[in-house]
Amino acid sequence: MRMIEQDQENDDSTEVTWEDQQKINSFSKLNTRMKGFEAKVDAAKQEKEALDDLSTELELADEDEPVLYKIGETYVHMSLPRALKRLEKDQTDLDVRLTKLSESAQQCETDMKQLKVALYAKFGSAINLDE
Repeated sequence: MRMIEQDQENDDSTEVTWEDQQKINSFSKLNTRMKGFEAKVDAAKQEKEALDDLSTELELADEDEPVLYKIGETYVHMSLPRALKRLEKDQTDLDVRLTKLSESAQQCETDMKQLKVALYAKFGSAINLDE
């Protein structure tokens, strides 16, 4: 923690109104939500990489032998064509989910920028909204 000099301390003690506190609270909630979306996006990207790797592996698989395909926490034996159809569906579902998460994160970021502008306009350097 850094101590500031007495002469650098802001003496203009701007009063925090109820509306200001609501904006600060909204910013905090959006920031938390944004971090959650970012974590989910990262997890979905890892899952997408795993599905892409699986797609490559299934291209090399023998059509006559059943393959193990993970559904939830369980591995199921299925024929190669059925596994490929299931993989295609899972990839499509994941792309849709990834798009929705990205859009939600983008909306949070836009709302946070608007709140930052309003709060910095009123409080200036007396408030810190950066990480």
